Amino acid sequence: MISFTICEEANLMLTIKQLNKSFGNKQVLYDVNFTAQDGHILGLIGKNGSGKTTIFHSILKFVEYSGAISIDGHPFGAGDYNSVGYLPEERSLLPKFKIKQQIKFLARLKGMDDKEIDKLLADWMSRLEVKGKVDDKIKSLSKGNQQKVQMIATLIHNPQLIILDEPFSGLDPLNVEIMKREILNQKSKGATVIFSDHNMSNVEELCDDVVMIDNGKVVLNGNTYDVRNKFGLTRIYVRTSMAIEDLSKIEGVEKAELLNDGRIKLYLTSAEYGYTIFDILSQGKYIQTFDQEPPTLNEIFKQKAGEGL
Repeated sequence: MISFTICEEANLMLTIKQLNKSFGNKQVLYDVNFTAQDGHILGLIGKNGSGKTTIFHSILKFVEYSGAISIDGHPFGAGDYNSVGYLPEERSLLPKFKIKQQIKFLARLKGMDDKEIDKLLADWMSRLEVKGKVDDKIKSLSKGNQQKVQMIATLIHNPQLIILDEPFSGLDPLNVEIMKREILNQKSKGATVIFSDHNMSNVEELCDDVVMIDNGKVVLNGNTYDVRNKFGLTRIYVRTSMAIEDLSKIEGVEKAELLNDGRIKLYLTSAEYGYTIFDILSQGKYIQTFDQEPPTLNEIFKQKAGEGL
């Protein structure tokens, strides 16, 4: 297990300690420990069935568990729900409701009044670029716009802890960018965001910290940059006239792979070979691209999930 200390406990928004959960005789979470900081985005990653959604449900007390979950230093309780926004993996909208009916129904549960909701809803529809009017029925919207409406319901009450279970599911690239923009906006306002996603590029782009769950256990935990660098600078991205067959024969190169953008990716047996390879390829002259990086989070995910690099 690779573990990093994220921060001192006094600065934590959410703390999870020794979280265990069983359904009948089947244990699904084993001594899960991690923290989420104020104003940070944390990515919770893992294979399907690894326990991510169960962790979210435990935080929200939807299920019983053993262990301790605290928010700002006190046990998470009924009084904290108004400060939490939760977007479930499965859409939970009422298809026959109009958009404004759906938002009001959920926002009232968070203590908002109709006047406040009406004032904010138009702005939210614009910010998330929802294709529709507030009087349109949910069932008339595309899946992507339904997801945006659900995001509005998650955020309209200005929560300080935001839990998003697969927020980009079913969205096209343009709408993914709209949702990313809003997630970053929430971070800039000081909210703590926890989200799960199977697209590791999204996690690398957005997340300050990452926790990986495999078969109910934490196998990676820490700052996203530190987690990647722990695996060493064993990838080189290069543009060169040298044939890929010749590149693969250089000492220290395990494999050479041509990428769609014309770069060649070199897999190194050790990061130390980077200096020698740079000298071989550049020969003291200008080289357009030479970028030595750690494995991507996607590669690390595959390795830790047991699929192999």
